[in-house]
Amino acid sequence: MKYVAMIYGNQAKWDSFPAEEWPKAIAKQEAFNKKYRESGELLGAYGLADAANAQLVRREDGVPAVTDGPYLETKEYIASFYLLDCDSLERAQAIAADMPFADVEPVELWPVLHESAADV
Repeated sequence: MKYVAMIYGNQAKWDSFPAEEWPKAIAKQEAFNKKYRESGELLGAYGLADAANAQLVRREDGVPAVTDGPYLETKEYIASFYLLDCDSLERAQAIAADMPFADVEPVELWPVLHESAADV
């Protein structure tokens, strides 16, 4: 079963993180990514740009209408997401709990209900 694990953030949180700690934090994250890529359970890890870079795309009269985003008016936004492929929900929960900083920030875990193959 596939799962999406999401981490939320906001610019104030990132700005408050000491600059000298970033290399250590990145190294911890890369070690996590490597561990679960090698097990075959991490299919992808994606860090998203700041919410100021998000856009909303709609279709109006058959043409794209693009505005600045994000859609939700919130201070928190999805900062990164991970696509997992696990044998069980319990395994996905264990991997989410093993993420760096899961002891201070929750990881949101969603089962993937439907998948459309990209290679068809």
